[in-house]
Amino acid sequence: MLKLMPSLSLHQWFPNNHNVSPQEAKQFHALSLKTGYINQPSISTRLLGLYADPKINNFEYARSVFDRIQEPNLVTWNIIIKCYIENQRSNDAISLFYELVHELLPDNFTLPCVIKGCARLNAIEEGKQIHGLVLKIGFGLDKFVQCSLVNMYSKCGDISLARKVFDQMNDKDLVSWNSLIDGYARNGEVEIALELFDEMPDKDAFSWTALIDGFSKCGKVEMAREIFDQMPSKNLVSWNAMINGYMKSGKLDLAHHLFHQIPTRNLISWNSMIGGYELNGKFSEALKLFQELLKNEFMPSHATLLSALSAVSGLAILSNGRWIHSFIVKHGFELDGVLGTSLIEMYSKCGSIESALAVFQAISNKKLGHWTAIIVGFGMHGLADQAIELFHEMRRTGLTPHAITFIGLLNACSHTVDILCRAGHLKEAKNIIESMPMRPNKVIWMSLLGGSRNHGNLEIGEYAAWRLIEVDRDTVGCYVVLSNMYAAAGQWDKVSHLRELMKKWGVKKEPGCSSIEHGGVLHEFIVGDKSHQQTREIYGKLKEMREKLKLVGHVPDTSQVLLYIEEEKEKESELEIHSERLAIAFGLISLHNGSPIRIIKNLRVCNDCHTVTKLLSDIYKREIIVRDNSRFHHFKDGSCSCKDFW
Repeated sequence: MLKLMPSLSLHQWFPNNHNVSPQEAKQFHALSLKTGYINQPSISTRLLGLYADPKINNFEYARSVFDRIQEPNLVTWNIIIKCYIENQRSNDAISLFYELVHELLPDNFTLPCVIKGCARLNAIEEGKQIHGLVLKIGFGLDKFVQCSLVNMYSKCGDISLARKVFDQMNDKDLVSWNSLIDGYARNGEVEIALELFDEMPDKDAFSWTALIDGFSKCGKVEMAREIFDQMPSKNLVSWNAMINGYMKSGKLDLAHHLFHQIPTRNLISWNSMIGGYELNGKFSEALKLFQELLKNEFMPSHATLLSALSAVSGLAILSNGRWIHSFIVKHGFELDGVLGTSLIEMYSKCGSIESALAVFQAISNKKLGHWTAIIVGFGMHGLADQAIELFHEMRRTGLTPHAITFIGLLNACSHTVDILCRAGHLKEAKNIIESMPMRPNKVIWMSLLGGSRNHGNLEIGEYAAWRLIEVDRDTVGCYVVLSNMYAAAGQWDKVSHLRELMKKWGVKKEPGCSSIEHGGVLHEFIVGDKSHQQTREIYGKLKEMREKLKLVGHVPDTSQVLLYIEEEKEKESELEIHSERLAIAFGLISLHNGSPIRIIKNLRVCNDCHTVTKLLSDIYKREIIVRDNSRFHHFKDGSCSCKDFW
């Protein structure tokens, strides 16, 4: 314990340097309080500097010392403002600065510090006000103030003002050159950034990296690679910028090649690859790399986990999603933010709305994103009553919904067109659409088309389909439904004509594919698939399913078999080997009794498969959850959550 010698004053033993431990600093603090010396400006200033020093950086104690100073001088103001900036409290630092200017004039230490805070907050209006003060009090030509202004305007996106300050500088240092180049690169003006780069008297790693990153983000990855190859000493930031650029440009092989060339990888390197794979729809690759990251003993960040969860959502592999959820809980990641939202979305998209709700209920500090995610989830599963109930509960908490919340709610509810279509009032629905004050979107036209299909109204269905094609020619589902309607009416010439148009316009119908996860492996099936190693057992189960369906009186609906087949038996055989039926058969022979069968299909479920799946859910007493390209279907006890409208 530090003791004060009677013959020494506090000034003599108080440290003039900062090579003291946090515990010693607190001892000096306690002693100065006990003796009353803390009221001496020199002692309080030294103590404040001690707490603000990066080696100790005790923000709370620094502020408590500052608050005891009755008449703080400029030195103490500068120390506390810098302390706020270094502790990522830039907003509070700017507020303190405005208090300061009512008492004292800032100097060339205060101004760069607070301008740096404006840059961090993207607070350009406040930055302009401080710039005005700079000119007014005579610091307009100070090198450090000018450099901080160039940096602030560059980061805030006002590159013209950054250039104006830069051109006025008599002594342009490397930091100011780099700030301006980075500003032009961030602003997409990479050619000007390159011109400045060539003019620079000296360059460092940041100069090269800013240019590489700028060209990469603009999609000019060839130029970025050319600069990268010329870089004399490549740092990790430049490697990561190049990988990120390749990923965003869809050049996955080149990104993969660079990733395996990096001498040393950091978490940003892994995140760029995992996030890049997820962004490009390569979900399996993203998850494989995520597992490799863990094997290399890296601790994932929020960004890593968000990419991994999004990849799971894309594949709908529930077991992987549950494992990642367990990892999140085990390592103490908070769910109060976007991670909780992502978990809710993942469970919803993987077909487990119960788990999504459990995550939502477990979050103590629910934000708008959490409420929106669960409402959208219920909407995705067609559970309108629950979505509406949650919406009202959210409103009672005082939160104001945003556009996505309402979209989720509208997806859950049947709006006026859907209600009329479901009831068969197609002409009335058509009239409402035509009288809308805004141009109907593809969702509205698809609702009318779907209703027309369900009620066998080819005339209105044809009308809706061609209006939809005018809005979005690439909507594959439109051609599928219209083809089905033509086929059901026996108008095979129109089916052929529609296929010719699709070929002419480059619209391709994906082959139907259904996938089901078992044991951490995704099993995929296409129509008539016989490539699976359990094909014999699967087709044996299909035969059993067919016999059980006959016993309950099922008559196949062959009206929408697109192939021009005369024999009814052949049409029935075509239906029996649809991809989702193969997936259901596999689920019945592979999954434990009582566990739900979860299937993902890339196309819309056909009418007969929908009817069959309802019956199978009752015959085998199994819940069957199917996510097609329209919505989720929960089949249970012979009925579907979509109420036969999809």
